[in-house]
Amino acid sequence: MSALRIARSALRARPTSFRTPLSRRGYADVASDKIKLSLSLPHQSIFKSTDVVQVNLAAETGDMGVLANHVPSIEQLKPGLLEVIEESGGSKQFFLSGGFAVVQPDSQLSINAVEGFALEDFSAEAVKNQIAEAQKVASGSGSETDIAEAKVELEVLESLQAALK
Repeated sequence: MSALRIARSALRARPTSFRTPLSRRGYADVASDKIKLSLSLPHQSIFKSTDVVQVNLAAETGDMGVLANHVPSIEQLKPGLLEVIEESGGSKQFFLSGGFAVVQPDSQLSINAVEGFALEDFSAEAVKNQIAEAQKVASGSGSETDIAEAKVELEVLESLQAALK
């Protein structure tokens, strides 16, 4: 029996007095027009705001935008650009090395990443030089570990280079 069937049968086996009703999102629900955003790294919080209108992020399943009252979900993030559009009309851009985004039912969005920096902190020339160095290692005759690390580094650097354009 699959794990999903076991979970469903366990759910049905519970007494009905303990069941909590599942909230459903209707088409015409009135929603707040703001997102409560928290962007955190393991060692610090780099952005927190309650005046966010939209967040655009690079998920493994594809680029996506999150608005207030978004369907709850958990998304794995790939290396890429995170754009935060604020109520004032301004936007902030961050480059994340990957992580997870958790959209909660009450328009809360928590983004946890291993590394993240403001996009303006990067130099296009420095990124270009690092890509050239990583390509040398990836195509060289080094150890398997060095070549694998260089390929991962190339993936992240190429995503960063695309975000800087």
